[in-house]
Amino acid sequence: MARMEQTINNLVEMFMEYASDDGVLSKDEFMKLMETEIEDPEMKEKLNEAAINKILKKKDRKHDGQLHFGEFVMCVSFMIKRHYNKKGGKGQEDEDETPEAT
Repeated sequence: MARMEQTINNLVEMFMEYASDDGVLSKDEFMKLMETEIEDPEMKEKLNEAAINKILKKKDRKHDGQLHFGEFVMCVSFMIKRHYNKKGGKGQEDEDETPEAT
């Protein structure tokens, strides 16, 4: 399987594994996913509870305290963009991006 296909497959499977039976991630489920699926110490340090609360507040468009799949994808996209910029990627960040809480 090509890398992009594997990445997409992994993200879908990850969401489905951690989401409750109703197909959404609660704050606790999202925190567990982040704690389990991210190993990099520097990245983990930035994803503390305050940062996760900030992400949820910004990306939870339905304002129901949960992440639906589309909202989860936006969170992952945000993290990918931040990582790209940290690695020296070129281009501007989106206007709605703000630094993580520390």
